[in-house]
Formats: sequence, C-alpha cells, structure tokens
Amino acid sequence: MTALGTGPFREGDQVQLTGPKGRLNTITLAAGGVFHSHRGALPHDAILGLPDGSVVANTAGIEYLALRPLLSDFVMSMPRGAAIVYPKDAAQILALADIFPGATVVEAGVGSGALSLWLLRALGGEGHLYSFERREEFADVARANVTSFAGQEPSNWTITLGDLVEELPERVAAGSVDRVLLDMLAPWECIDVVLDALKPGGVLLCYVATVTQLSRVVEAIRDSESFTDPDASETIVRGWHVEGLAVRPDHRMVGHTGFLVTARRLAPGARLPQFKRRVKTEFTDEDVEVWTPGAVGERTASDKRLRKTVRQARSTAEKSVPPEL
Repeated sequence: MTALGTGPFREGDQVQLTGPKGRLNTITLAAGGVFHSHRGALPHDAILGLPDGSVVANTAGIEYLALRPLLSDFVMSMPRGAAIVYPKDAAQILALADIFPGATVVEAGVGSGALSLWLLRALGGEGHLYSFERREEFADVARANVTSFAGQEPSNWTITLGDLVEELPERVAAGSVDRVLLDMLAPWECIDVVLDALKPGGVLLCYVATVTQLSRVVEAIRDSESFTDPDASETIVRGWHVEGLAVRPDHRMVGHTGFLVTARRLAPGARLPQFKRRVKTEFTDEDVEVWTPGAVGERTASDKRLRKTVRQARSTAEKSVPPEL
C-alpha cells in the first residue's frame, strides 16, 4: 500500500504546506479550492500539476513548501478517536514482529488505524491483515483514515467488530496466522486463542503502557509453556539540534510511550528448558485492580468527540478518493 499519487500533484492528493515559520498545514487538493490563512490565500490550482517538493507563493507573496506527507506525517496529523501507535514504536513493531509481504497478520485493537497503515504498507498488497476492534466508532475512524491515505480501502484488509477471543476462531483457521499484534488493556486474556491461531514459529507481539501490564502479560506467556521466553523493550528517541558548532540534544524528546513484548510460538508438544527464576505466580484481587482502565490511566474519548472525529475522518477520506473510483 502506498500513498495516493506520485509524480505531479493532482486532485485528491493530500499536500503538506510548510510556511516560513515552519508551521504545517495539510490540505486535500481540489480544482477551484483555496487554502486561506491570515496572511493571504493560496489557490489549489497553483499547486495542481507541480512536482512534489515545489515552492509556491500565496496572494500576499508568502512562500510555502508543498510536499506529499510521508506516512509518519499523516499518522501524526490524522483524526483520532483513540491514542495512536507512534512512528518510533511502529518501526520497532515491524522489525521485531518481522512483518513481511504475503504474511497473514492479526491485530487487536485497531484504535485509529495508525498501526494498520504501517502493517498494510509492510505487507505490500500481499497476504492479509485481520484487524479486530471492540468499539464501532474506533473502527469507523480507522477505516476512514486508511481510505484517506490509500485512496481506497485495501482489498487485503478486514476489520471485525467484536472481542478477539470470540471472533478470531471464526475468521482464521487454527495454525494459519504468521503474526499476532495485541494493543489492548489486557492482552493476557487472549493468549489461549492466539496460541491456537499462530503457526509454529509465529510471532506474538504485545504493546502495553505500564509496568504492571508488562509484568502480567510476560508471566501469562511463560505460564502457557507454548512460547519462547518473552523479550521486553521500550524505544526512546532523542532528537539533536545541529546548527554550525551549536550541537546539542533537543530540549524535548519522545520518551516512554509503551513496552513491546515479543515471543515465538513453539511447535506442538515442544517445551523450553526450565530456567531458574523467582516469579510471583499468584495474583490477588488487589493485584488485578491495578490493571483496570482507571488505574492504568486509560484515557477515553467522549461520545461527542468520537462522533466529531468519525465525521472528520470520513470527510477527508471522501475528498481523497480519486474521481475515477
């Protein structure tokens, strides 16, 4: 899956305009359309037909750099109903889960579609991505965002509304899935159904926000005795300011966003050698309480906000679909 359009700008293309102060504005090109700011107007017709990376001036002589947004740009600016997977984590997920063209991949939940976009890009139009989401509003936003970026809904993508534990066995055959990615509050509840779906050697990757979630999902994977010992990591990105000899780390950085846990499915009947470790194998009601949505600080959008986000995402998607489609 690629972004809609290459070569000269045309109707339906999304264009990222960068002004003289570095401020970004993303527009969808339409014949006769106009981008207005408090410092003049820029007709879309002045951009249509130009090559990517052109500089155009508005009616007040203010110059803008016009570029098609990269996928990372689009993800950070698209409408969202749920928190997104940041590009730094998406890149690690693609690498750690070893997503490849032709793979059969399962993800839950779909959120606003950020990770879906990266996965579809990595699949390259081959294989299939099965996305599961409990909330219909989130599924609507994700579908609109993917359509907006791709120009149409990918044929190798299926969104299922419902609980992964109940719906996964209905969608895929046992032992037919190459990769499973879980971005949810309690991924440990899905270990058994994931185990049945994965091929031997297949990869399970869990994306969790807190150390309590990290602890419980790692121990749940170990307790299944059907995976390799889980690996856990986080990704921290620090930018640098470079101007001549003024070279220093940026004052701001993208720190912790989540933990990534990966493990591989063992062959049926295979057992790992037992390593000596001290673990807490029993959980009390008090332990479970710290993993509830309120305790881990899960932020939920209001119904009003979600309805607005769905409308915004659908509007952008409709503008991005080429006339011939």
